[in-house]
Formats: sequence, C-alpha cells, structure tokens
Amino acid sequence: MKRNSTTAIASPPVGGSAVGEAWDEVSTSFDRFCLAAGIEALGTMMERDAEEACGRRHARGVGRRGHRWGRTQGKIGFHGGRVELERPRVRGLDGKELVLPSWQQAVAEDWLGRWAMNLMLINVSTRKMRRAMRLPEGDVPAPAGAGLSKSAASRHFVALSAQRMQEWMASDLSKLDLLVVQIDGIHLTEDLVLMAAIGVDGEGVKHPLGLIEGATENAAVAQALIDNLLERGLDPTVPRLFIIDGSKALLRVIRRSFGKHTPIQRCQIHKARNIMERLPKPLHASVRRVLRQAWELRDAGQAEKLIRNLAMRLERDAPGVSASILEGLDQILIVTRLGLPAKLRRSLACTNIIENMMSTVRRVSRNVKNWQSASMALRWTAAAMLEANKGFRRLKAYKQLHCLRAALIAHHDMTSNSCTLAQQGKAA
Repeated sequence: MKRNSTTAIASPPVGGSAVGEAWDEVSTSFDRFCLAAGIEALGTMMERDAEEACGRRHARGVGRRGHRWGRTQGKIGFHGGRVELERPRVRGLDGKELVLPSWQQAVAEDWLGRWAMNLMLINVSTRKMRRAMRLPEGDVPAPAGAGLSKSAASRHFVALSAQRMQEWMASDLSKLDLLVVQIDGIHLTEDLVLMAAIGVDGEGVKHPLGLIEGATENAAVAQALIDNLLERGLDPTVPRLFIIDGSKALLRVIRRSFGKHTPIQRCQIHKARNIMERLPKPLHASVRRVLRQAWELRDAGQAEKLIRNLAMRLERDAPGVSASILEGLDQILIVTRLGLPAKLRRSLACTNIIENMMSTVRRVSRNVKNWQSASMALRWTAAAMLEANKGFRRLKAYKQLHCLRAALIAHHDMTSNSCTLAQQGKAA
C-alpha cells in the first residue's frame, strides 16, 4: 500500500514583524519574502552588536564601550539592487561613532557590484542592467537610487575590476612550477596594444601571469612585461620553454632576461599562415602538406631537410617566400629538437593557449565601442583574462610534461657545459 508523506515546514511567527508580513504573501511574492527576511535578520544582528557595545536599554553597565545615538537610514546592496533599511547608531565614549560589525560586513560583501560585473562579463550592456537585475513585472521595485542605472553599473565595474587587476598584478609567482610561458599581444586600437603572458605548470594547469600596455609590440613593452614577472618571483635560472608568435623584439628580450640559450618555440600555425598569405592559391595544398609532414616528424634533422628542400623548390616561383620559409627555422623546430612526444609537440608548437584567452578578451569587450584610456583597456582585458581562467582546462598532454622537464634540464646542462668549455678555450 502506497503511503503519502508530507514534509512539515516551520512557518515564522505571523504578526507585526516584516518577516511575518512577507510570509503572508509568500505564495505570490517569494522574492519579497526572502528580501524582508534578510533585512529582518540583519536588523536583529545589528541590534545585538549595539547591545554588546552599549548594554541593554535603560541599564547601567560598567563594561559598555559607548551609548546609543538614535537610528539612521542606510542602503545595502544585494544582487537585485540597493535597498533601504534602518540601522542603529552607536557613539563611543570618546565621542566617535562605533562601527557595527554586522553592518560593516554586509556593506563589504558588495553583492551588487559583483553581480553587475558578472553580467558585464557575459556581455549584458549597462543600459540593460536594470532589467537584468530585476524583472519589470517583479514584486521588488527598483526606485531611483537603487544602483541599477547604467552609470552606477559602470562605476561598480570600474571599482571592482581595478581592485581585482591590482591584486592579480601583485600576486606572487614564485610558488608556481612553470614549465611553459606563452607571450602574445592583442591590438585594441591602432595606437594601443596590450601584451599578455600565460604559463603552464608541471601539472598542466594554465595560469594568466601578467599584462602590460604599449603603443606597439616593441622591445620596451616586452621588457616591461618580463620585468614585472621577474619582480613577482619568476626565477630566471629555472629552465623553461617560451612560445611566441615570431616577434623579433620579444625574442631578444627573452634571451636577454633568461639567457641566450633559452629554448624559444615560434608558433608553427602563425608561420604557416604567413607563408600561405604570400603564395598563389595553386601552391597552397602542396606547401601545406609538406609543412604538416615536417611538423610531425620526430627527427629534427629530417624535418629541417624537408623544409629546406621546400624552400629550394619555391626559389623560382616565389623567391621571397622561399627566404621567409628559412627565416627563424631554428625556433620553429625547438619542440622537435627537444625530443618531445608527438602529442606534447602538437600542444606546445603553437600559441593556441593564449590565443584562446585572447578570444575571450574580444568576446567580453565587444560592447566597448570607444577605448577612452589605457587604464580602461587594462581593466577590461585583465577582467576578461581572469574570466577565461575560470574555463581553462589542463593541457591535453599534461601526462607527458615530465618529458618536457627532463628535456629542458638536459638542454640547460648541455648549453652550460658548452659555455664553460668555450670560456676555458678562450682563457687558454
């Protein structure tokens, strides 16, 4: 026989309290009930704080720290906007106002600011913020001063994004076991370029590292980014693999800061794309097939020979492209020279990791029509990078990263010994 079971729900006392009045309408206005219950609970907590500081009303207490000073209206933000409530005031024995811990904590939560920033990161415009926060036909009104206007939403975003960017750009990097660092730039306007860095640790976890602004991707901007990473604890003596898109200025800065024998992989996808853009269409398929075959080879010598033969065949039909193919050949095959497994080579032979993050930056900031300043661009880009970090997955070939660590150590030892022998030969 089937039994019908019901769960008893404890109802709050119905009476003069705000909770009791809201509970009467809970079937039609649950949102209003939750808001009223929260305000009532916060009011009770503030009364308790005032009692702890002043003692009970009309009672003489020896250990009191202050006395009551009436009541005042205050506003507190939650995810649906600001609401007004009455709070007690307490004056200390020295005449200065005492802060109620519960009120201070409630104000510091800033749910409204965090909610506004979250909506802006998913491309809700500031003009639609009021509707996104509260339904037009909802039971909780949004009067003037509720903090839902487009200017208020913008102020929330500016304050919170600036705070998070400052904390992120000052974070300690010394505890990260970084094996791979990718650096690339993003052009926001003709005269505004941001250069960003992202790292991969020994477990395959990706970490946004830093961000800097500049007019172009020149050596000064790259050096400023590298200096910031070094100041925050990135050890230049630890062997790492750097992956870049082919910028010569960035190449020089990395070698200057981390050693001239630092392994730097040039993005193979960017290289192939640059070659294809300069070739006539009938040659695209054959050249792309040869490049793909060279990237997949395990032997670096055979891969280099294949690319040189391709350059020789193109000398007659496209002499300029032939020279471009050989340019930077050493950096293109670094992951092959290190002897990495095929799956790990494919993951580390390009800048797809940072390009994926840059696509999130473009998506988040697509509602921005006018970049008013570099600080605005930095705040938006930093917020987008931290947003992209929430969706990062581990490197596909993370189980093979121990091979990269061993290869980097062997490469470092070999180049160090070569330098030592060369110095001894000069001294002799």
